[in-house]
Amino acid sequence: MKTIRFRVGVALTSLSLVAATISSAQVTTPSESNTLAKPTVIGAIKDTSITPGASATTGQDNTATAHLDNAVAALNKGDKAATTEELKSGIAGLEAEAQSKPTSFKDKILAQAGKLKALLPLIPTGALGNGVLGKAVSLAKLASGGNQLEGILAAGSLLGKGSQLTSGLSGIGSALGALGGQSSGQSLISTALSTVGKLDQGGLVAKAAEPAAKTQIGSVLNMVKGIL
Repeated sequence: MKTIRFRVGVALTSLSLVAATISSAQVTTPSESNTLAKPTVIGAIKDTSITPGASATTGQDNTATAHLDNAVAALNKGDKAATTEELKSGIAGLEAEAQSKPTSFKDKILAQAGKLKALLPLIPTGALGNGVLGKAVSLAKLASGGNQLEGILAAGSLLGKGSQLTSGLSGIGSALGALGGQSSGQSLISTALSTVGKLDQGGLVAKAAEPAAKTQIGSVLNMVKGIL
């Protein structure tokens, strides 16, 4: 009997040790959720808010001349309120251009802006005719285009600026066309356009075209000043 009791006691003791060992293993063994760290992706972009800067709005056509064109279109439709609003925006744009990018055309831009302001009281009464506003807008666009071209010339080298010059010359040509009777001016612009197109070609072609482009653009600017 003593032998049986001894063996039972040993067995119970062994079971207690096993149970203790299992319990200890459960307490000390860390769970997978605590030991497995989330992988870190090098170069990953953090989830932060992005605020669009000024470049987000650069695609919008809010130039002074665009507003002036809109004013003419609105007057043609008989929309007096839109004509007034667009004309005011165009005038403000012209004045801002004259102050922020001044050239020898500054006074001419401000003078055209003043003439446009004088037309504002005529809109509500219906006394402003389409032809009168159209001519005033064309003259303002000439002044703005001249200011743009002269600013590019004053910046120095024209190499690589063919597209900018083309835009300015085309705007002046469009305004001249609206005024009518400017065949000599259109000829000057056509000659200049054919030359400035070479400025973006690079190499010897662009360098050879630059002197002629400066001379021809200068002639266009003198013509514009004569009209204004």
